[in-house]
Amino acid sequence: MAVNKAKVAIGFIVAGVLTVFFGTALTFVGPIIIDDQIVKNTVIDPKNEMSYTMWKDVPVPFYMSVYFFHVLNPKEILNGEKPMVEQKGPYVYRKRIQKDNITFHPNNTVSYREYRRYYFEPSMSAGNESDVVTIPNMLVLGAAVMMENLPFAVRLMISATFKTFKEGPFLTKTVGELMWGYDSGLVDFLNKYLPGMLPSSGKFGLFAEFNNSNTGLFTIFTGQDDIRNVHKVDSWNGLTQLNYWRTPQCNMINGTAGQMWPPFMTKESTLPFYSPDACRSMELVYQRPGKLKGIPLYRFVAPKTLFANGTDYAPNEGFCPCRQSGLLNVSSCRHNSPVFISHPHFFNADPVLLDYVQGLNPTEDEHGLFIDIHPQTGVPLNVSIRLQLNLYMKRVSGITETGKISEVVMPMIWFEESGYIDGPILNTFHTNLVILPAVMEFMQYGFITLGLCFNFHTVTLAPLLTSCIHVTLPTLSSNVNSQPPLTVCMHESKSSHLSGVTPPAAP
Repeated sequence: MAVNKAKVAIGFIVAGVLTVFFGTALTFVGPIIIDDQIVKNTVIDPKNEMSYTMWKDVPVPFYMSVYFFHVLNPKEILNGEKPMVEQKGPYVYRKRIQKDNITFHPNNTVSYREYRRYYFEPSMSAGNESDVVTIPNMLVLGAAVMMENLPFAVRLMISATFKTFKEGPFLTKTVGELMWGYDSGLVDFLNKYLPGMLPSSGKFGLFAEFNNSNTGLFTIFTGQDDIRNVHKVDSWNGLTQLNYWRTPQCNMINGTAGQMWPPFMTKESTLPFYSPDACRSMELVYQRPGKLKGIPLYRFVAPKTLFANGTDYAPNEGFCPCRQSGLLNVSSCRHNSPVFISHPHFFNADPVLLDYVQGLNPTEDEHGLFIDIHPQTGVPLNVSIRLQLNLYMKRVSGITETGKISEVVMPMIWFEESGYIDGPILNTFHTNLVILPAVMEFMQYGFITLGLCFNFHTVTLAPLLTSCIHVTLPTLSSNVNSQPPLTVCMHESKSSHLSGVTPPAAP
């Protein structure tokens, strides 16, 4: 029985050592296994059924919320007074995204066109598409600025044309008409006699060219040969750089297509992406960590330098001619119309812009853009891209429709494209990215703790373990064989001593 206890002790020691070794090994091997699985599931490959389907069809619901700056004093503006606006909205549209014409290439890239469709959501909106709104007439006020350097006689003819087609400096139309297009005799005239002058050959609307359209031919890296390049843009419409801007740096096509990024991000990482709608590459920077229903994330936001002018931020000189910081001049890619992009309500812009228009109140919570990324996978968990469309207006002599308008960058609309992971997809992410790593971490430290407990338990029981030795002592008796052996049983306690000594029998 005593010998069995010794074997048990040895067994405990061996089991403890092996368990500690396994737990320690798991702390090193476990993260490698997880990272390997992330790489396998991040690569754009039809064999990765779930991740490929997510990339192809984007099952996460996306919404575009549109806010109009309703002009309250159009007559006074024509007399040179400060514009007064009132925000109306949101008018919410569900955005359906689907990739088509997907072609894989031998150089580990894939080409595709992404199609988008918008569906009005009355239950999520503050009004209906039948709501009436007044905004500046881009066809008149925009064209006036574009043609201010033409001969005076030509400008008079342009003004007469506006009058012929009853086009005034301000439009009062329904939300649906302003969004998706309205009938205009002037538009029909220009499309017939000056084709290509307008962005749309049909009705004229702020988003007429967006619905049922694609964002161009993207060619991106699959990450098959280098996971650090996955989702990065190789070319757009066959171009590796743009030709809209004045410097090579500003014409660069950087980062991804804006939907996913390479995995294994750090707080020093940035989020570069190319936006065809903004006609340029943009880059977001890390702001803070956070969690979405238990899933860790990094929040990336737009730096103040994103729309800074060339004077305040030299690398942006190529986007000029510039006005105040906070405005991006996109006329070079918008048929030379005097259109500027900014953050809503001129957030993060030169404060002087707020002095020119009454009714604006910028705040970061409502008007700052952000992307929440799961850093290990590069998958966006929560997205809110907010931009504002502005029209540069001024008095142009010869074009009487401009009246005495003071020079101003006039906000027209701002919109937010948002989406977040929810439902079954969120549950899958939570299981794979939170629960499984937590279980693995628990197993790691569990094995180490269990092994240490085994060894500690063995050391604690050591004083109680007995070892017996049978010894035959020499004797003076001639009858040696009649003497039983001396049995010595030894164990350690507070003071070591011999115990269990069986004396020899008397001769």
